[in-house]
Amino acid sequence: MTLQATNVLAPAAPRTMAETGLSMVMMRDILIKTMFRMNLSQASDIARIVCLPLAATQELIDLARGQRLVEATGTLHANSGTEMGYQLTEAGRARALDALAQSEYYGALPVPLESYREQVKRQSIRNIQLTRDQMLAAMGHLILPEELIQNLGPAVNSGRSVLLYGPPGNGKSSISNGIRDAMGDKIFVPRALEYSGQIITVYDPIVHAQAQMAVDDPNSLRRNANRFDSRYVFCDRPTVITGGELSLDMLNLTFNPVARTYQAPLQLKATGGVFIIDDLGRQKDSPQALINRWIVPLEENRDILALQSGEKFTVPFDTLVIFSTNFHPNEIFDGAALRRIFYKIKIDGPSQEQFLKIFAMVARKRKMPLGEQALVHLLEKKYPTIGNRYANYQPTFLIDQIIAICDFEGLPYQMTPELIDRAWGNMFVRDETIAR
Repeated sequence: MTLQATNVLAPAAPRTMAETGLSMVMMRDILIKTMFRMNLSQASDIARIVCLPLAATQELIDLARGQRLVEATGTLHANSGTEMGYQLTEAGRARALDALAQSEYYGALPVPLESYREQVKRQSIRNIQLTRDQMLAAMGHLILPEELIQNLGPAVNSGRSVLLYGPPGNGKSSISNGIRDAMGDKIFVPRALEYSGQIITVYDPIVHAQAQMAVDDPNSLRRNANRFDSRYVFCDRPTVITGGELSLDMLNLTFNPVARTYQAPLQLKATGGVFIIDDLGRQKDSPQALINRWIVPLEENRDILALQSGEKFTVPFDTLVIFSTNFHPNEIFDGAALRRIFYKIKIDGPSQEQFLKIFAMVARKRKMPLGEQALVHLLEKKYPTIGNRYANYQPTFLIDQIIAICDFEGLPYQMTPELIDRAWGNMFVRDETIAR
């Protein structure tokens, strides 16, 4: 689904060195470090790696030549057409080594933080307006009550924080992923940012899925398909999913003492997309401490980060944060924290009717014939023992258990009361004291 990709204005490619917004010294040093580390000699190859248009790259090479750090080889390469070759001078190699001692970063030129702020506004998640049809299409594999969709739609369109809570096994994680899938459009993610002379890498192939430009689109993206600033990567809106492993440290800049560069924290990588905090309450840090960390970002749409030097600075916070927990909110948050979470939506277990719909859907997908006696046995004999508390995960669990039994016993797929009893026995653990 790429309906909204054309609503995002592509960042214009810098036509000159000055339009990059970076200092001449930083650009020059990245140029010679890149030539040194990658043994590059042709302007077109250098332009591709440092992510500048050829004209701006040639201007940068000429600057380095004027400082006697780069020289023309005086020969044309066999496969380069009319391209002149370049190489570092002795002074250039010395400068490259000195620059690498200060920072190992080379390759794509970073985007100044101020420029990135403007791009974030152009592609803000708050610009998205999902329709009911888009939400249903993304969650069509889930059996959800109508009132849940009614509550989710406005919550997602607001771009504000959402808390999904309720008993385990009822699809909170699946709903979170469905919200992500419903968005479906694309944004531009910087490969790296520059602030106060420091470089912060942002683009992460694990988090960001690179997308193709919509060349058949009649609007602006097609016209700019090959002309946007290649210091950015055209990506699906990012999704960061964390669970019990999340800690407060993961929300800070990470400094690499070897490369002497910074890596963006998870929430900065999620800018323009979704940050899902699953299993809230299972982390090392308390839910209250985690929510306290989000107070400024959630209220002011900006986050505060700190460099190794202790200098603090602000970055855009343009992220839909979805908290998901099995605990009741009053158990893990105080009133002030709850006020800062804009939408609070309970995800309850299904009714008996919804449970049967899920059961039939899973059975059909698994090619398991339904047995009337088995279903009556399940509903009248087994569920009353747990107070008729149905959960969305149970149909899949029970049917997969029956399939495993049939495969082991060499039986054709079938559903009987006896098989239901065996499957049920693996779904719960009996309360008892184990002698040790």
